Amino acid sequence: MLFIDVFEAIKISQPTTIALYLMKLTACLERTLGNVFLLMGNDCPFLLRDLLASQELATMFGQDVMNVLRVFLGSPQSLNLRNILWHGFAAPAEIPPMYTSMLLLLTAGLGQILQKGSMPLHRPYFRLTQLEELAVFPDINEEAIALAEDFIGKSDFVVEIMTPYWREAVAAYRNQRYADCVILLLPQLETGLRKLFTIVNNCPSRILTAESTMLYTTFDEMLAKYLENDDTNQLPTALGDPIMEILWDLLNHQEGPRIRDHLSHGELDLKLFPKKMASHIVALAIVLLHRCCKNGNEIAMENECLRVIISSTSSYCSRFHPIGRLKQQLRHCVGSLRKWDEIPGPSIEQVSESPWSEYWSQRTLATSGSLMEEIVSYIVKRLKPVYNEELNTSQLLAEEQLHLVIKLLANSIHTLYCSRTLLEVVALLRKVAFQCLTVSEQVTNGAATRQQQWLSKSLRSRQRQNYLRMLASVQYLHSVFSLLTLLVTVELLKAQIKGEMDSSEKHSYLKFLKSLVQYAENMVTYTSPEKNKWGETWDLTEKMLLKVKQFYNQFFNGITS
Repeated sequence: MLFIDVFEAIKISQPTTIALYLMKLTACLERTLGNVFLLMGNDCPFLLRDLLASQELATMFGQDVMNVLRVFLGSPQSLNLRNILWHGFAAPAEIPPMYTSMLLLLTAGLGQILQKGSMPLHRPYFRLTQLEELAVFPDINEEAIALAEDFIGKSDFVVEIMTPYWREAVAAYRNQRYADCVILLLPQLETGLRKLFTIVNNCPSRILTAESTMLYTTFDEMLAKYLENDDTNQLPTALGDPIMEILWDLLNHQEGPRIRDHLSHGELDLKLFPKKMASHIVALAIVLLHRCCKNGNEIAMENECLRVIISSTSSYCSRFHPIGRLKQQLRHCVGSLRKWDEIPGPSIEQVSESPWSEYWSQRTLATSGSLMEEIVSYIVKRLKPVYNEELNTSQLLAEEQLHLVIKLLANSIHTLYCSRTLLEVVALLRKVAFQCLTVSEQVTNGAATRQQQWLSKSLRSRQRQNYLRMLASVQYLHSVFSLLTLLVTVELLKAQIKGEMDSSEKHSYLKFLKSLVQYAENMVTYTSPEKNKWGETWDLTEKMLLKVKQFYNQFFNGITS
């Protein structure tokens, strides 16, 4: 279907349409060449230039064929059509239709060569599953589309020669061609940001069109903290943290949609491209257009739709930075732990018959009494620099701890340009949170399964005893994992305000966090349906609590000494 559309575009010879379909064709060709590469190789190169230079494709198609492809797409020394278009360097009329015709014929020729040998398998498309998390703007309606059209002619964000792309992108959205809209808009967002980047950093030479001897100024450089000469990049100051975080979430963070990468490498099914993603990018474009419009504030005062779109960015915090992912993990932990109240079980009389319940109730008094209260008091002390409300340690029980976690996670945490140490800490905290959630889900799912087996009387004697041990452990383990969830949350908040640690302090702190990871991993094993070692969970937990107490005790004694 794409090839037929490309033929039609060539017939019409409308400049923006030629550029649009050439971008789609290069993305499709790259994806297909990657599929062919995997017939002979294992790891497909990420960069198109490396893929075209690979021995695997030269063996499959012949070196002469690959040399021709490299002339069109291969490197800055070639025509480099793909990068020039996808990075927003080429104006509509600057790409002759004959290049599209030639690339179409080359693609058809590659298909003929393939028919003589093995046909490649088509890798599944990447799925954009993060749309709900990304949602920050209201849906784009006709009023917002009209607003965008009006801004295109007024905003300095638009490079005048690129105006037809903007007009065509808006028309594509209006006609529900959402993939086309985004393919056209992304290069123009990069072009507009490149223009703003050169102005605020006083480096007009960096707005040059693509040169074969110079590094392009692309999103990667524009979103970085420092310029190539080590001066501080002024673009974050000009745009503000929320917009920078939206751009990082959309384009760069590894766990985000990385929409430009996936689109330009042919990894998305264009026929199923989601409206929500197109709406998000159109709204972001409106914000940037407004930011660079001389009378933008006057327009915003008179336009409710624009005010709503702009205000949506004011409190944005990254969803896909490791810190944002950790916050989301902790919310999931809280939600899962709150389900423990619903864990079904036999009557109290049946549980109390087990000698384990009496033994463990005594352990609970000894362990979760003074030891856990002491740890809670340490955590409250850790919180004081980042939390102003007064907390009563004796009343901070499991449910109150989970409620406090939700309140703390509502705090904004700066994510731009985090230090390496902070990222190391967050990576370990994420491992703890992940294992905590796994334990919680194993306990709730395991309890539900055992309850059904209990009711159907399908449990053997040993299984019944093990089930009763599990139920006798629930309250204690719920308190422990609520405490651990609070601990991870507090350590996250502390890490983002803490300066660089000296090597000894860093080593000690990371060792402490790794011990928590080890504990949580062991608990995943012991609470799994295959193991069900509830006695071991108590022993392991007591040792962990003692380590936590010891670490905090040393920390606070070190401060006061």
